[in-house]
Amino acid sequence: MLIAQISDTHILQDGSKHAAASLRAECLSRCISDINLQQPDIVIFTGDTVQHGKPEEYVHLRKLLAPLEPPLYLVPGNRDNKLALRAAFKDQSYMPMEGPFLHYTIDGYPLRLIAIDSTEPEERKGVFCSARQRWLETTLHEQPSCPTILFIHHPPFDVEDHYTGGYRCPEEAVALTELVNRHSQVERLLCGHVHCLFECDWAGSRASTMPSIAMDVSRHMDDIVPQQHPTYVLHRLSGTSTLTSEIRVVE
Repeated sequence: MLIAQISDTHILQDGSKHAAASLRAECLSRCISDINLQQPDIVIFTGDTVQHGKPEEYVHLRKLLAPLEPPLYLVPGNRDNKLALRAAFKDQSYMPMEGPFLHYTIDGYPLRLIAIDSTEPEERKGVFCSARQRWLETTLHEQPSCPTILFIHHPPFDVEDHYTGGYRCPEEAVALTELVNRHSQVERLLCGHVHCLFECDWAGSRASTMPSIAMDVSRHMDDIVPQQHPTYVLHRLSGTSTLTSEIRVVE
């Protein structure tokens, strides 16, 4: 199984006078062209799809995403507006149209994927309240022997010195960690939000973040990739059931 992960595109509306508007659209388009060449089974989008959560931005986002060939699954970031996002992706069967959270599961692959909504309106930090905890606990209990990947916008751990205390309530990040630690089928947690490449041991599994596709806000990538090359991440499940990840530099 091959999974492409994209994140933090921060797309602005078509025709925006923002200095980075055209660059961000170009970065996403270039990544989509390369993803189509790699032919992953699915693409997951770990949030901050647009910059201000405006309907006009989602119209532009859908236009940019239209050439993407593999199935796309996304979770919101703190920059997203859940009402506008639902409206923009209402034709997608996986997208929950009711309720306060955009949680869902993706089944039918060698790995089970679980999308977790860590956002709250007008809140920049991550949220994992008791209702979300109950949902994830129940969902993980449903298939305890199926290898599982979780994906979420906000990492529930510190990343270097620019992302510390990233949850509204520190105990909510602890609750997510302890909950996952009780479920050995969870193999990876894939995150966005911090705009940089990072990987660590977490809750009995591995967790990682990825650079922003928008090169103007991506962090700490100058020593890793050439300038003017957007990046995304490929996660590959081998025949030995080992999941490996690689940064994909788009020419």
